[in-house]
Amino acid sequence: MKKEMKLRRSGAKIMASLILLLGSLVYIMILAVINGSLGFVSAMGVTVFGAVGVAKALGETISMSYGLIIGLAIGCGVVRGLLRYFEQYSNHFIAFKLLAVIRDKIFGALRRLCPAKLENKEKGSIIAMITSDIETLEVFYAHTISPICIAVLVSVAVILFVGFVSSWYLALVALLAYLLIGVAVPLISSKSLKASGVRYRAEFANFNSYFLDSIKGVKDIVLNGAGEQREQEVERRSDVLLAETKKMKRDIAKASAFTELAVSVSILVTLAVGILLVHKEMLSIGYMIIGVVTVFSSFGPVIAISALPGNLTQTFASGDRVLNLLAEEPVVKPVENGKTFDFENLNVNDLSFSYDGQTKVLNDITMHAKKGEIIGIVGESGCGKSTFLKLLLRFWQKSSGEICYNGLDIDGIDSENLLDNVTMVSQTTYLFDETIEDNLRIAKPDATRQELETACRMASIHDFIMSLPEGYKTSVGALGDNMSAGEKQRIGLARAFLTGSPVILLDEPTSNVDSINEGIILKALKEQKSKKSIILVSHRESTMAIADRVYRVEKGRMYES
Repeated sequence: MKKEMKLRRSGAKIMASLILLLGSLVYIMILAVINGSLGFVSAMGVTVFGAVGVAKALGETISMSYGLIIGLAIGCGVVRGLLRYFEQYSNHFIAFKLLAVIRDKIFGALRRLCPAKLENKEKGSIIAMITSDIETLEVFYAHTISPICIAVLVSVAVILFVGFVSSWYLALVALLAYLLIGVAVPLISSKSLKASGVRYRAEFANFNSYFLDSIKGVKDIVLNGAGEQREQEVERRSDVLLAETKKMKRDIAKASAFTELAVSVSILVTLAVGILLVHKEMLSIGYMIIGVVTVFSSFGPVIAISALPGNLTQTFASGDRVLNLLAEEPVVKPVENGKTFDFENLNVNDLSFSYDGQTKVLNDITMHAKKGEIIGIVGESGCGKSTFLKLLLRFWQKSSGEICYNGLDIDGIDSENLLDNVTMVSQTTYLFDETIEDNLRIAKPDATRQELETACRMASIHDFIMSLPEGYKTSVGALGDNMSAGEKQRIGLARAFLTGSPVILLDEPTSNVDSINEGIILKALKEQKSKKSIILVSHRESTMAIADRVYRVEKGRMYES
């Protein structure tokens, strides 16, 4: 049975949290509300002054001349245009400013959660969040907060104007109409739209993730003849997303129709009450026209509120997902202002680790290493070798035991200092859509060309780079898919050499290269032995030939061979 998708927060809490992100921009939002309110009052002024002119023609005692009335009506139209521009400019200025702030917060959260929690997150879902979800929030900041405030202010102004100028009975009818259109209808429609909006955003994220995986893995799909099966699954997921879209659109259409019905009923009731007041001689026909026309022209802001649930359902779903990420706590919190060290030795004692707190991946691990040693770690795939390296970088929080650098427990070491001393080359190296030189400079931005070439020679990748038409200036974007896994891996190894860290953790550094290049890389590692401590993980026994000591991992335990 498919698990029902629900928001973790109520709509009110999501709105409150998003509004709190305004910060210093709240003053611009207030300015936008004032401009919007005055602008809509100006728009109403065109029809209201028209009604005043009709009332004067019907014999009502109105001190203004026809010329002044016409001039005020035209002036209201001009002012409306100017104020509308400033309102929209203010709203979108806030929206785009905040979207930049939120993107920055999301990337900060991803950096904080990296790498432990991100290993379990779908990359396509994250991409959907930082693109589609954030764009959806633009609707909230530009087209939700202001309309609600404007509707309240304009409605209060209209009620007071109609009550003092025309009739408090008409003012009461206007109040009831505003409550019906701006409160009751949105509350009723939001209940049906909330579930469909959440399902739509969840299905959109799932489809985006699956489709992205399909594109990235298209070569393997073709080579394994899985194209038809993958296509069918993409179509199935697309149909599910389309069904959710149709359901949401139908719900929005029903809510819109209900709003129009409520407006029509309100207009008829207002007109009927006005006629009745004239019939009972409680109100003159001229001032009845002024009051009724004022009420008729004032429904715009509350209609805008009534239409909000259709957008708010997606906004709430997107906002909930973004707020969930921002509120998520990392598995390991960085240590700031902690102890520092210059590496001399590493001692691991009785180390144990479990991902779920129950099943132990590593149990009572003990090992030691010092500068000038190459330590080999071998074992079958899935035995915990890579996990052990991540623990040495504190990417995960150890369950028990000690990891001590120079006698300092890793949990008390300053995180930046730890990363200055220890670097890691994983099994898969990611290359950014930049030049090879730029990709190398990630490890050391101020590296000289000589340093780049030396690091690449040590990684046995310099000759390949120089064979390219533009050498180190070659764009990886053009060659990313054409580079072999071994070539990417050697660029990753060159990065490690370039950092100059005294401890290098290598996770299967030669798994994607042939025996000749493996020999060159191992020779380079051995030449660096006197300056560094190298911990080398591999399932290849041949790779261990350069190791001073070798540890074997079996069933979560480590033994020195």
